[in-house]
Amino acid sequence: MRTERKLTRLDRVFARLDREPERPAHIDVPRMSRHRVVLFASTLAFYAAIVWAVVITSWLVRLDWQVMFFRPYQQWPEIHAFLDYYVVLGQRGPTAVMIAAWLGWRSWRQHTLRPLLTLGASLLLLNLTVGAAKISMGRLGPHYATSVGSNEMWLGGDIFPSGHTANAVVTWGILAYLASTPRARRWLSALSAVVSLGVGLTTVYLGTHWLSDVVLGWAAGLLILLALPWFEPLIARAESAIFDLRDAWRARRRGAAPVEVPVALSPLGSPAGEQEPVVREPVAASRPPRAPGYLAPGPHLNRSERTPVTPLGSRRPPQSDRVTRGTTPARPLAGG
Repeated sequence: MRTERKLTRLDRVFARLDREPERPAHIDVPRMSRHRVVLFASTLAFYAAIVWAVVITSWLVRLDWQVMFFRPYQQWPEIHAFLDYYVVLGQRGPTAVMIAAWLGWRSWRQHTLRPLLTLGASLLLLNLTVGAAKISMGRLGPHYATSVGSNEMWLGGDIFPSGHTANAVVTWGILAYLASTPRARRWLSALSAVVSLGVGLTTVYLGTHWLSDVVLGWAAGLLILLALPWFEPLIARAESAIFDLRDAWRARRRGAAPVEVPVALSPLGSPAGEQEPVVREPVAASRPPRAPGYLAPGPHLNRSERTPVTPLGSRRPPQSDRVTRGTTPARPLAGG
């Protein structure tokens, strides 16, 4: 009797992904076009210009101090409570969970792991690039500034560029990057721009970032989105490697346990030296099949052969001349 293996939840997920082995035709994977290369080079030059303007304590640093002394949170205190919640749209944990949930559903519908892998690659690039810039430049924030008019660089801080702003650009911009149609890409690009712009200005309002931190954070996040097409081949190889590991894991699970070969025993119970091992094919169990519960055990009897029984014994009087149905009565011998 053939028994089917019960599928686990992980098996069902991969079975869903295997239902369409080829990438759907409507999914457009962005390429590193000449236009994108020009935008990347321009944004990189802008990034370097902002860093240089802060390092030499230019007019941009003076603008930072003017905005800090303006104290926007004191000028418009009525929106403080709302912006305390709005700035969460730039925090790494909550936004990553929300975007991962949406892209996980996209992966399920499109039968590909590319959306989730692209999100993972973008967040990894964000941690490496922005984290390295924060640590290397070590700028202090407005609440910890030590000298009025200084750039507060290389003092052990981790505020430059703004991580909230860069994270908002990447996590919300990845939706536009993975959009299936040009119209959806335009709408999602506008939405991500508005959200990231609002998050950056909110950090300036709350006094947690300089204005130059926010501008550099926008540039840092945009650089990651523009550079993602360079990592598409790596993402494709990672997806293939994951499915290869899945197939190898399935093969190990499907592999049967080693078959025990029974050895012919001698009459004394020890293995026979010269006899070859007897390989027995699996046969059905010798136990008789169990009758269904709704059938009475024992052989089936005709209604005439059944004897009703009561606690006091049979209610049918003995009849010696009664002949069982289906049999021939014995004829008396002649001359009796």
